[in-house]
Amino acid sequence: MSKTTRKPLVAGNWKMNKMVGESVDLAAALKPLVAGIDGADIVVCPVYTALYAVGEVLKGSNVELGAQNCYVKESGAYTGEISPQMLLDAGCQWTIIGHSERREYFGESDAFLNEKLTFALGAGLKVMFCIGETLEEREGGTMNEVLTRQVVEGLKGLQEGDFASVAIAYEPVWAIGTGVVATPEQAQEAHAFIRSLVQENFGEVVASALRIQYGGSAKPGNAGELISQPDVDGFLVGGAALKADSFADIVKAVV
Repeated sequence: MSKTTRKPLVAGNWKMNKMVGESVDLAAALKPLVAGIDGADIVVCPVYTALYAVGEVLKGSNVELGAQNCYVKESGAYTGEISPQMLLDAGCQWTIIGHSERREYFGESDAFLNEKLTFALGAGLKVMFCIGETLEEREGGTMNEVLTRQVVEGLKGLQEGDFASVAIAYEPVWAIGTGVVATPEQAQEAHAFIRSLVQENFGEVVASALRIQYGGSAKPGNAGELISQPDVDGFLVGGAALKADSFADIVKAVV
């Protein structure tokens, strides 16, 4: 499968930002700016408290709803957690799993993220699964080793059919929220390596169809150059997703 048959995926990770009213306003402002665009899948991931309200705003639009995380149980005595089933109930089609901030601040291991990924897919959610190296790992020459571990351990046990509901988001951790962006060549090199790992472990059919998003300080100004790379299939957008016009401009750059 060539890149032309992989539909770009552009998602906005709003992180821990926006009250419910602000989230509703942002979704309402975004909708008309991307209406009629069918050359990309578009997702927004608000905070949990705003999911239902934003989902109501997005109904009937071409923007899908995603969450930023989920747990590995359907229900029970897990104070403060939320299940994939609850996310589906709130209107979500997607969730992010394995974001570098979850790995770093909350100590989420490859094995735990694999459990999360498997459970979310089993519940019927689509998943953007995040991987990526730190600056120390890149400069220390262990980038490929880190990415290999994250892919092999993180995707362990998945079957070919599961990958229809999975995208990988490559986040160079040194480029998140720093304003530093991987060059198109650096992004392409990492994405091509990730695709080769997936091919090695899951076969060419899976690897060629898999969408790999870039997730490090994507902006309207660099999105066009990045998306032109053969293995870059969209974006997981942070800061630029908090403004409707800048996020819409990234979507437009992709299509």
